[in-house]
Amino acid sequence: MDKVILLNPYFSHTIWGGKKLREVFGYDEPGDDIGECWGISAHPVGESVAASGEFKGKRLSELWNEHRELFGNAEGDRFPLLVKIIDADDDLSIQVHPDDEYAKLHEDGALGKKECWYILDCPDDAELVIGHNARTADELKTMVSEGRWDDLIRKIRVRKGDVIQIDPGTVHSITAGVCLLETQQSSDITYRLYDYDRIRDGKKRELHLRKSFDVITVPAPDISGQIQKNAEQEDNSVAVLSSCDRYTVSKVKVSGGFSFNCDAGFVNATVIEGSGRVFDKEVKKGSHMLITAEGAKCIRMSGNMELIISYI
Repeated sequence: MDKVILLNPYFSHTIWGGKKLREVFGYDEPGDDIGECWGISAHPVGESVAASGEFKGKRLSELWNEHRELFGNAEGDRFPLLVKIIDADDDLSIQVHPDDEYAKLHEDGALGKKECWYILDCPDDAELVIGHNARTADELKTMVSEGRWDDLIRKIRVRKGDVIQIDPGTVHSITAGVCLLETQQSSDITYRLYDYDRIRDGKKRELHLRKSFDVITVPAPDISGQIQKNAEQEDNSVAVLSSCDRYTVSKVKVSGGFSFNCDAGFVNATVIEGSGRVFDKEVKKGSHMLITAEGAKCIRMSGNMELIISYI
């Protein structure tokens, strides 16, 4: 069994995307509107494809369906996670995601969307939209209908290395200049609350007000406990960034050689800085990979690099 399988990503071109995924991460993808790199994905909208080993050319969903032993025989009818790098050259829409129960009922059995952000880069004065100020559902609808966005939305200051957990029902938006790695449930459901009246293909993009009002948590909870500020990390260590009922996300810092165990059936990994090796595979900034059940027993890395890993 392969211990690590390198993956070729899928790219999404968006109204708010830019060039950073090509110019900073070195992906061979044309265009000036590259919004998302779906590095580890088995979602039907865009899948990762094995780039190494005996399964080269196989889609990740095929591996999940046909070779469950690679994943420690994990249960489930679909690969559970999706790992993206997002480059926001412009503001994303103000949006919200449903939970599993709502998505199952209203989105043809899809998963809901719980997600975790790791800030890879951002302007010095960067702020993200996280939460809202409406006290009741009626007040929320009134503020939206009157376009009182400055009164409605909450913003938080962020810097490189910060971590934010976004639960379903949370109003949020990534703002211009922010580049982040997102670990999420394998879902592509987004309800737009506001899109700055932007025009694409001659018309405004669709909003999803009814569904947004259905799922937004009112009043918004205090999410200070879901924000982890940038902290120094020792060489050759694993630091948990966020852990919930759907995933655990950690940062690995390698200097020289390092071995560790995540006690997981499989591990997703993305190199965010530097270069080195994972087992016998050469990797560099922007490399995405699946560490299989055989490799997850004792993960061996070498070089000088930082990675974000996730597992269930």
